[in-house]
Amino acid sequence: MIEVVAELSRGPVFLAGEALECVVTVTNPLPPTATSASSEALAWASAQIHCQFHASESRVALPPPDSSQPDVQPDSQTVFLPHRGERGQCILSTPPKILFCDLRLDPGESKSYSYSEVLPIEGPPSFRGQSVKYVYKLTIGCQRVNSPITLLRVPLRVLVLTGLQDVRFPQDEAVAPSSPFLEEDEGGKKDSWLAELAGERLMAATSCRSLHLYNISDGQGKVGTFGIFKSVYRLGEDVVGTLNLGEGTVACLQFSVSLQTEERVQPEYQRRRGTGGVPSVSHVTHARHQESCLHTTRTSFSLPIPLSSTPGFCTAIVSLKWRLHFEFVTSREPGLVLLPPVEQPEPTTWTGPEQVFWSHLQQDLLHVT
Repeated sequence: MIEVVAELSRGPVFLAGEALECVVTVTNPLPPTATSASSEALAWASAQIHCQFHASESRVALPPPDSSQPDVQPDSQTVFLPHRGERGQCILSTPPKILFCDLRLDPGESKSYSYSEVLPIEGPPSFRGQSVKYVYKLTIGCQRVNSPITLLRVPLRVLVLTGLQDVRFPQDEAVAPSSPFLEEDEGGKKDSWLAELAGERLMAATSCRSLHLYNISDGQGKVGTFGIFKSVYRLGEDVVGTLNLGEGTVACLQFSVSLQTEERVQPEYQRRRGTGGVPSVSHVTHARHQESCLHTTRTSFSLPIPLSSTPGFCTAIVSLKWRLHFEFVTSREPGLVLLPPVEQPEPTTWTGPEQVFWSHLQQDLLHVT
């Protein structure tokens, strides 16, 4: 019996282009008092990072696989295939690295090995949608003598920041001063520089504020004015907006606004509706605000962007966008006033409208990066 433990030094979330560092510990869990016959012999162990792609057959029409290069897994259990037994296809992988060969562990003995690899910068982000899934994993394969390969898979979350693909690490030492009293390897310098550059670009893109106003109308007139202070956000921020109903000519009784993502399959991969396919566009609501607003002139809302969500991206098969979806309940009765009635000397009875109408509006006003 052999116990294999993989520990990520900086957690499971990475930026594409960063270096992943993992410590793999192999242990013989038998007590040290066991006989020497209880020693375990391992032939080898390797590690590799790969991205697994899976598409919904009812939503995505993928082209047939290339018959000239069939993706057939060999029957032999001695070949290291990180994606063996998984659904979908492997679209991206790093070269496998050997951790050790011909290892013998006595009872109670353990040894640790370091694995480091740069995450490919040209890959898609981690995403689990209704049409497609992009899943990153670190797979460690280990084989005992005269035994099949055992795989240990560690899930990863990879974020892709647009614009970093064309950035090159500076080679001039003068641009990155370092202390002579601190030891820092080249990989650590590159990770620190990449994280700093990503933070600067995110701050520059999301800190620009400018009030954008949008008129909201239906077939009978103006409902109100919607205002938002910026259009680019990062994960964890709040989307803050205002709604001015005092300028409207149509009474608004209630409204709701939802923060949604729109997952759209590219036209060339959309499955036709007549062949049993489902709509190629799907929406997921991440936050929602609802408010009764009769006799309200001005109100506001705040919708948080979950840290666990995926920023907008686009691949050859699918695209993901963020949007705000509005729903309004209005009344077109001519006798309905928009403001509360003034105080009367005698008690009066106010009755609500008998006819109400529902309308909705969605706008791609946001970009989450």
